[in-house]
Amino acid sequence: MIAVKEACVAFHPDSAQDYVPSALLAELQFSRLRNIVTRAFDRVPLFRSRMNDRALTPESIASLSDIALLPFTTKTDLRDTYPFGLFASPMEEIVRLHASSGTTGKPIVVAYTQQDVDVWTSVMMRSFAACGLHHGDIIQNAYGYGLFTGGLGAHYGAEGLGATVIPISGGNTDRQIMVMKDFGVTAICCTPSYFLHMIERAAEMDIDIRDLPLRVGVFGAEPWTPSMRKRIETLSGVRAIDIYGLSEIIGPGVAIECPEQNGLHIFEDHFYPEIIDPETGAVLPEGEEGELVLTTLSKQAMPMIRYRTRDITALLPGPCPCGRSLRRMRRIGRRSDDMLIIRGVNVFPSQVEAALLDVEGTLPHYQIVLTRMHGLDQMEVLVEVTPETFSDRIGALEELSTKIADALEHVLGLRVQVRLVEPHTIQRSEGKAKRVIDRRLPS
Repeated sequence: MIAVKEACVAFHPDSAQDYVPSALLAELQFSRLRNIVTRAFDRVPLFRSRMNDRALTPESIASLSDIALLPFTTKTDLRDTYPFGLFASPMEEIVRLHASSGTTGKPIVVAYTQQDVDVWTSVMMRSFAACGLHHGDIIQNAYGYGLFTGGLGAHYGAEGLGATVIPISGGNTDRQIMVMKDFGVTAICCTPSYFLHMIERAAEMDIDIRDLPLRVGVFGAEPWTPSMRKRIETLSGVRAIDIYGLSEIIGPGVAIECPEQNGLHIFEDHFYPEIIDPETGAVLPEGEEGELVLTTLSKQAMPMIRYRTRDITALLPGPCPCGRSLRRMRRIGRRSDDMLIIRGVNVFPSQVEAALLDVEGTLPHYQIVLTRMHGLDQMEVLVEVTPETFSDRIGALEELSTKIADALEHVLGLRVQVRLVEPHTIQRSEGKAKRVIDRRLPS
């Protein structure tokens, strides 16, 4: 048994919604589903067109199970309607815009009304309360602020809880550790890989995180394994809690573990979950593994109807010992598409290809090599260059390497290593090219 600092659990009023009897929850879900389908039908041309193609109207939804009749929404739909084509609210009602990376360099834009921000704050308050945080805690928020939803989502929820928030954002590890020690931090929000890096760096500074008041880590924005959790809890003494969210739905706060750590409770009064066969789209029964599909039941600015997350999981049968009536999903371990998550940033191989095509002197042959160093994911891009370029002076190659790195950073929003190689260095394939070499060892 791993020794972790126990959380002092205090019930928060917003958490009452976590314990609503299943029958009453189903009634609320159905009412909200009909309302959000009507809103999307009346205000979002793409959704109305797809409903018309299926000869459906909002009145066609006569029960919760009828959600399976509705069309799916995908990330491609957000890209194709960039920037505001899926909005269901006029711009004067939009109080917040966030964005995440898309597959072609264009960001995926998401919008919030004030009511949406209030819902987001509420589910994040419920998230923090679920893992034992409360008024009086000091929360160091090391998620990135800005267009990324992680930072502000956690910030508003922690403030709503009545906790003290340190909006430190990411990076500058030595300062993170100094603040954690000097400010008496009791909880931290960041990616699990970054926290592992912080643990290692703290040891180099002769600081044992187990000696600090820190007792809870709320970790998300990237997949992580049970062995990584064990390592974090052993080295730091904190209880490592998994949180799940995505910008297209609301940001962080879609689901979170409770102290039982046996699946993530989905805040399904706002986000209705389904598991489908990723190949056929058929809805799968509880307990079977498939692709998670989410429908926002209360999102005003930008309703997402049956959004295909591409995350592979299962809805877990049976109640949780914590007493919550909210269903649980298994931790996310993989995806059904080719998206990579590098230090919390979504990366598609097609983005790399698009960036390289714009740089003169490169060939259409590249490979992404993933490694892990000091607990942090590293990404290196091997790029073949033309024979003329490769035989040119060293300075020219260095200039090209910098140019490629800049182009990749512009598209990915992430600085990666670039290594130029001569023609025919990268192994060819008769079938689908092997673009990604993952050398990260399980943590």
